[in-house]
Amino acid sequence: MRLGKKIMAAVTAGVCALSMAACSSGSASSESTDLQYKDIKLGTTGKDIKATIKFFNGRTDMAQDSYPGTTWKQYVAKFNKLYPNITVKVEAGTDYEQSALTRLQGGDWGDIMMIPAVDQSELSNYFLPFGKLEDMSKLVKYVYNKEYKGTVYGIPSDGNALGLVYNKKVFREAGVTELPKTPEEFISALKTIKEKTSATPLYTNYAAGWTMGAWDAYIGTNATGDAKYMSQNLLHTKDPFADPQDGTHAYNVYKILYDAVSEGLTEDDYSTTDWEGSKTKMNNGEIATMALGAWAVGQMKNAGDNPDDVGYMPFPISVDGKQYTASAPNYAFGINKDSGKNNQEASMIFVKWLIEKSNYAYNEGGISVAKNDDRLPEAYEAFADVTFLEDEASLKGEEDLFNNLNSESELGINAGGDARVQAIVEHAANKDQKYDDIVKEWNEKWNAALESEGVDVKYTTVAK
Repeated sequence: MRLGKKIMAAVTAGVCALSMAACSSGSASSESTDLQYKDIKLGTTGKDIKATIKFFNGRTDMAQDSYPGTTWKQYVAKFNKLYPNITVKVEAGTDYEQSALTRLQGGDWGDIMMIPAVDQSELSNYFLPFGKLEDMSKLVKYVYNKEYKGTVYGIPSDGNALGLVYNKKVFREAGVTELPKTPEEFISALKTIKEKTSATPLYTNYAAGWTMGAWDAYIGTNATGDAKYMSQNLLHTKDPFADPQDGTHAYNVYKILYDAVSEGLTEDDYSTTDWEGSKTKMNNGEIATMALGAWAVGQMKNAGDNPDDVGYMPFPISVDGKQYTASAPNYAFGINKDSGKNNQEASMIFVKWLIEKSNYAYNEGGISVAKNDDRLPEAYEAFADVTFLEDEASLKGEEDLFNNLNSESELGINAGGDARVQAIVEHAANKDQKYDDIVKEWNEKWNAALESEGVDVKYTTVAK
């Protein structure tokens, strides 16, 4: 469960926009709260509220009593010490992105949800405003993620830097003492690991599908050092998958995966990978590296008896000798605009408590969303020399352009394009299509979308 599949958003949002009656909550009320996030003083605001609210999310692991970290039940118990009259019922759904979009259409999702891939222009159709951008930006990080025309409709649950999960012990046994900083160094390290250990150098997690989406997340700030790349520059770039011949940009991100597979540095049979089993394998040293967000580190540490062997390393691309990472938001909390006033206020109080008092982000190995909390979890110990950059907002009038280009090109970048990334593994393993031919097809599709959308091309990814 990570970042949303935006390619489905326009269709889903469009259906709801045509018939908002079908998309409203069963707890609809003619009266809506005027309470804003900035006005809430936890422990004081809303002490007299009595409400039962429903919180729908994708953290099925946290819904289990066996979860080794803090469970939802435990968070709610802590919240109820401060607000005993607000009952929070938690429902966690599998295949969350799809189920959340479906529930959003039906209107039966409750009072709070982790917002799925809804176009920014459609946010107000479903969600209550938390406040104005100028106010929220002083209190919350990643504030542009669920903002439209100066109003914020969602607050990210936590933030993540982007790198690779790795087993420190395997690296030591292979004699790899310095973490690789370039694609060439990384492939060399994988070869050394294969030669000197019994671990799988890079585990693709192909069969799970959604796990392949991590590769899309690296093509922005991590590969360019530019916080404007994904939100602004890419939208005006021709041939974004071309080779700049300096080891950067999208070309070199996906090429790492292609080369690792084609050179036999991944699992023997990609079709038999097992997501749940991979956690234990990473913990016990059967796997050296996996492409996943930092959120996965805690799960890998908790999957066996060797938590200290599991680490997180910067993605191996350097821009002019420096490494960067996107500091990106996870799913955002949204409040049902059609819930009753009491439920809306209780929900906003609970969200603010989760952000500012629960320690949720830090507990889950994430970056706190609270503006005044600069702590970095232990997972980022290898990122001391890495520059963290938060993606900048889209230009005015272009808030939905990325979604449109993504849908028109059918590439599904960061939006359910798992099959496209899986195809890299397939072609590399079967040796039936060269990497340059794959990215050539992607460029053709993207360029056609630029033309179809009438986009003014300002950049071209070419060799410097």
